[in-house]
Amino acid sequence: MNDSGSTDQPLLRIVTITVILAIAWLLWSGLYKPLLIGLGAFSCALTIFLLLRMQYFHSDTFAFRYSPRLIVFWGWLGKEIVISSIQVARQVLSPRIDVTPKTVEIDVSDLDTLDQALLGNSITLTPGTLALDLHDGRLLVHALTHEGAAELERGEMHARVRALRSD
Repeated sequence: MNDSGSTDQPLLRIVTITVILAIAWLLWSGLYKPLLIGLGAFSCALTIFLLLRMQYFHSDTFAFRYSPRLIVFWGWLGKEIVISSIQVARQVLSPRIDVTPKTVEIDVSDLDTLDQALLGNSITLTPGTLALDLHDGRLLVHALTHEGAAELERGEMHARVRALRSD
Protein backbone atom coordinates (compact mmCIF):
# COMPACT_ATOMS: atom_id res chain seq x y z
CA MET A 1 0.00 0.00 0.00
CA ASN A 2 1.99 2.91 -1.28
CA ASP A 3 -0.80 5.42 -0.99
CA SER A 4 -0.86 6.67 2.61
CA GLY A 5 -4.61 7.39 2.33
CA SER A 6 -5.35 3.72 1.69
CA THR A 7 -4.09 2.73 5.17
CA ASP A 8 -5.70 5.71 6.93
CA GLN A 9 -9.16 5.09 5.48
CA PRO A 10 -9.75 1.66 7.13
CA LEU A 11 -8.41 3.03 10.44
CA LEU A 12 -10.79 5.98 10.26
CA ARG A 13 -13.68 3.61 9.53
CA ILE A 14 -12.71 1.38 12.48
CA VAL A 15 -12.55 4.33 14.87
CA THR A 16 -15.83 5.78 13.57
CA ILE A 17 -17.75 2.51 13.90
CA THR A 18 -16.25 1.87 17.34
CA VAL A 19 -17.31 5.31 18.60
CA ILE A 20 -20.82 4.91 17.14
CA LEU A 21 -21.20 1.46 18.73
CA ALA A 22 -19.96 2.66 22.11
CA ILE A 23 -22.26 5.70 22.13
CA ALA A 24 -25.24 3.61 21.04
CA TRP A 25 -24.52 1.04 23.75
CA LEU A 26 -24.23 3.69 26.46
CA LEU A 27 -27.35 5.58 25.38
CA TRP A 28 -29.54 2.52 24.87
CA SER A 29 -28.47 0.65 27.99
CA GLY A 30 -29.06 3.60 30.31
CA LEU A 31 -27.20 1.74 33.06
CA TYR A 32 -23.66 2.77 33.85
CA LYS A 33 -22.53 0.04 36.23
CA PRO A 34 -19.00 -1.36 35.77
CA LEU A 35 -20.22 -4.83 34.79
CA LEU A 36 -22.57 -3.50 32.12
CA ILE A 37 -19.98 -1.07 30.76
CA GLY A 38 -17.52 -3.99 30.60
CA LEU A 39 -20.07 -6.12 28.74
CA GLY A 40 -20.73 -3.23 26.38
CA ALA A 41 -17.01 -2.81 25.69
CA PHE A 42 -16.72 -6.55 25.07
CA SER A 43 -19.72 -6.44 22.72
CA CYS A 44 -18.26 -3.53 20.76
CA ALA A 45 -14.83 -5.22 20.58
CA LEU A 46 -16.41 -8.47 19.37
CA THR A 47 -18.36 -6.59 16.70
CA ILE A 48 -15.21 -4.81 15.49
CA PHE A 49 -13.32 -8.12 15.46
CA LEU A 50 -16.03 -9.74 13.32
CA LEU A 51 -16.08 -6.75 10.97
CA LEU A 52 -12.30 -7.00 10.59
CA ARG A 53 -12.58 -10.74 9.81
CA MET A 54 -15.20 -9.92 7.15
CA GLN A 55 -12.83 -7.27 5.72
CA TYR A 56 -15.65 -4.77 6.06
CA PHE A 57 -13.28 -1.83 6.44
CA HIS A 58 -11.33 -2.63 3.27
CA SER A 59 -14.33 -2.66 0.99
CA ASP A 60 -16.03 0.38 -0.49
CA THR A 61 -19.21 -1.59 -1.11
CA PHE A 62 -20.66 -0.75 2.29
CA ALA A 63 -18.63 2.35 3.05
CA PHE A 64 -20.57 5.20 4.57
CA ARG A 65 -20.37 7.64 1.66
CA TYR A 66 -23.35 9.86 2.27
CA SER A 67 -23.21 13.57 2.76
CA PRO A 68 -25.00 15.56 5.47
CA ARG A 69 -28.07 15.35 3.22
CA LEU A 70 -28.75 12.08 5.06
CA ILE A 71 -29.96 14.02 8.10
CA VAL A 72 -32.46 15.89 5.92
CA PHE A 73 -33.58 12.53 4.48
CA TRP A 74 -34.06 11.12 7.99
CA GLY A 75 -36.21 14.14 8.88
CA TRP A 76 -38.32 13.66 5.75
CA LEU A 77 -38.59 9.92 6.42
CA GLY A 78 -39.65 10.58 9.99
CA LYS A 79 -42.42 12.88 8.73
CA GLU A 80 -43.53 10.20 6.25
CA ILE A 81 -43.58 7.58 9.00
CA VAL A 82 -45.82 9.79 11.15
CA ILE A 83 -48.19 10.53 8.24
CA SER A 84 -48.37 6.83 7.31
CA SER A 85 -48.90 5.85 10.94
CA ILE A 86 -51.90 8.17 11.14
CA GLN A 87 -53.32 6.81 7.87
CA VAL A 88 -52.93 3.20 9.00
CA ALA A 89 -54.41 4.01 12.43
CA ARG A 90 -57.45 5.56 10.69
CA GLN A 91 -57.86 2.38 8.63
CA VAL A 92 -57.60 0.12 11.66
CA LEU A 93 -59.85 2.20 13.94
CA SER A 94 -62.48 2.87 11.29
CA PRO A 95 -65.75 0.94 11.75
CA ARG A 96 -65.55 0.05 8.06
CA ILE A 97 -62.06 -1.12 7.24
CA ASP A 98 -61.30 -0.15 3.67
CA VAL A 99 -58.09 -2.03 2.95
CA THR A 100 -57.21 -2.57 -0.70
CA PRO A 101 -53.86 -4.40 -0.66
CA LYS A 102 -51.69 -4.22 -3.74
CA THR A 103 -48.19 -5.25 -4.69
CA VAL A 104 -46.05 -3.09 -6.94
CA GLU A 105 -42.69 -3.56 -8.56
CA ILE A 106 -40.28 -0.65 -8.55
CA ASP A 107 -37.29 -0.45 -10.87
CA VAL A 108 -34.29 0.36 -8.67
CA SER A 109 -31.55 -0.68 -11.10
CA ASP A 110 -30.28 2.92 -11.19
CA LEU A 111 -29.27 2.61 -7.51
CA ASP A 112 -26.27 0.72 -6.17
CA THR A 113 -26.77 -2.12 -3.69
CA LEU A 114 -26.45 0.02 -0.59
CA ASP A 115 -29.00 2.53 -1.90
CA GLN A 116 -31.36 -0.30 -2.88
CA ALA A 117 -31.16 -1.63 0.68
CA LEU A 118 -31.72 1.86 2.09
CA LEU A 119 -34.80 2.32 -0.10
CA GLY A 120 -36.21 -1.10 0.82
CA ASN A 121 -35.64 -0.48 4.53
CA SER A 122 -37.17 3.00 4.31
CA ILE A 123 -40.24 1.55 2.61
CA THR A 124 -40.54 -1.14 5.28
CA LEU A 125 -40.19 1.42 8.09
CA THR A 126 -43.15 3.32 6.68
CA PRO A 127 -46.38 1.81 8.08
CA GLY A 128 -48.67 0.33 5.43
CA THR A 129 -45.84 -0.70 3.10
CA LEU A 130 -43.46 -3.63 3.16
CA ALA A 131 -40.54 -4.42 0.87
CA LEU A 132 -40.95 -8.10 0.03
CA ASP A 133 -38.15 -8.91 -2.40
CA LEU A 134 -35.22 -7.31 -4.17
CA HIS A 135 -33.89 -9.13 -7.20
CA ASP A 136 -32.13 -7.98 -10.36
CA GLY A 137 -32.82 -4.30 -9.71
CA ARG A 138 -36.54 -4.85 -9.07
CA LEU A 139 -38.04 -4.14 -5.65
CA LEU A 140 -41.34 -5.90 -4.90
CA VAL A 141 -43.42 -3.96 -2.37
CA HIS A 142 -46.74 -4.76 -0.67
CA ALA A 143 -48.93 -1.75 0.10
CA LEU A 144 -51.95 -1.80 2.37
CA THR A 145 -53.93 0.51 0.06
CA HIS A 146 -53.97 1.52 -3.59
CA GLU A 147 -53.09 5.07 -2.49
CA GLY A 148 -49.96 3.79 -0.76
CA ALA A 149 -48.98 1.85 -3.88
CA ALA A 150 -49.58 4.91 -6.06
CA GLU A 151 -47.37 7.00 -3.75
CA LEU A 152 -44.54 4.48 -4.19
CA GLU A 153 -45.01 4.42 -7.94
CA ARG A 154 -44.73 8.23 -8.04
CA GLY A 155 -41.19 7.64 -6.83
CA GLU A 156 -40.53 10.47 -4.38
CA MET A 157 -38.76 8.18 -1.89
CA HIS A 158 -36.74 6.64 -4.71
CA ALA A 159 -35.68 10.08 -5.93
CA ARG A 160 -34.73 11.17 -2.41
CA VAL A 161 -32.55 8.07 -1.90
CA ARG A 162 -30.89 8.67 -5.28
CA ALA A 163 -30.20 12.29 -4.31
CA LEU A 164 -28.34 11.21 -1.16
CA ARG A 165 -25.26 10.20 -3.10
CA SER A 166 -22.49 12.72 -2.62
CA ASP A 167 -20.25 11.40 -5.41
